[in-house]
Amino acid sequence: MERGSMQTGNETRNVSLMKLSVAIITKNEEKNLPDCLKSVSFADDIIVVVDSRSTDRTAEIAEKFGCRVFVEDWKGDGPQKNSAIDKCKYEWALILDADERIPDETKHEIIRVINNSDAADAYNFPRKNYFHGKWIKHCGWWPDTIIRLAKKSRGTFKSITHGKWATDGRVVTLNSPIEHFSFKTYSDMVRVMEGRSSEMAKEMHAAGRRATIITPFIHGIAMFVKIYLIRLGFLEGLDGFMISLTRAGGTFLKYAKLLELQREEKK
Repeated sequence: MERGSMQTGNETRNVSLMKLSVAIITKNEEKNLPDCLKSVSFADDIIVVVDSRSTDRTAEIAEKFGCRVFVEDWKGDGPQKNSAIDKCKYEWALILDADERIPDETKHEIIRVINNSDAADAYNFPRKNYFHGKWIKHCGWWPDTIIRLAKKSRGTFKSITHGKWATDGRVVTLNSPIEHFSFKTYSDMVRVMEGRSSEMAKEMHAAGRRATIITPFIHGIAMFVKIYLIRLGFLEGLDGFMISLTRAGGTFLKYAKLLELQREEKK
C-alpha cells in the first residue's frame, strides 16, 4: 500500500547531477523521523517504506515531508530494507534508519562520490553513536563502519536481524561520518536487547545452529569481557558498563532462546 506522493520544488534537492534516492524503514519513529528527513532533504527521492504499521504519527510526518510512504508488515531488517530499495526510483540509494542523520560534511561527500566517474559500487561510513547526548568512542561503537550508500542493482541486504549489504562489486570506506542516535535510555537498550535476541535465536535455529547448556554462559561472559575490557568500555563510565552489560545479556539470551527452541522441537 502506498500513501502520499513526492513533493517537488524543494530548492535544496537536485543538488547532485546523478539522481539519489533515500530509503528509510520505520516503526513508531515520530520522534526520530523529522531530524532524519531534514538531514537528507538534498536527495531527489525520499522513501519511507515499511512503515511497519506504526501506531503513532510516523506516516503522517513522512507525508508532510513529501515522502512516498509504503505500509507493509515487518519482515525483518534485511528483507525490509530490500523492499525499500526495490521502490527507489534511482540507481544510487542511501539506506538509513530513522535514528540516523547525515551531517553537512557527509552530504557533500555523498554528492561528490556519486558524480565521480570512477565511483565504487558501495560506500562504507563510520557511524558516530550517541548516548545520553555523548559521542561513545569505545565499546566497539566507533568507528562502527557500515554500508549506507550503494548502487541498488549491485547488491542486496542479507540476513533477517542485522541486515548487511552484500555485493560482489567494489566497496570504499569514506571518512565522513553518519550520526546515530539509537537509544534514549537504559530501558530502550534492554527492550531492544530482548527483541533482537528472539529474532536472532530464530534465525540461528533456522540456519541449523545449535547450543548446549553452557553456550549462553560462555558467549555472554566473553561478550562482556570483549566490550568492557578489550574495547575499553570502562572508559565510558556507567554508560560503558550498561552498554557492555546489555550486549552480554543480549548474547546470553540469544543462545538461551536458541536452546529453548531446540527443546521445543523435540516435544
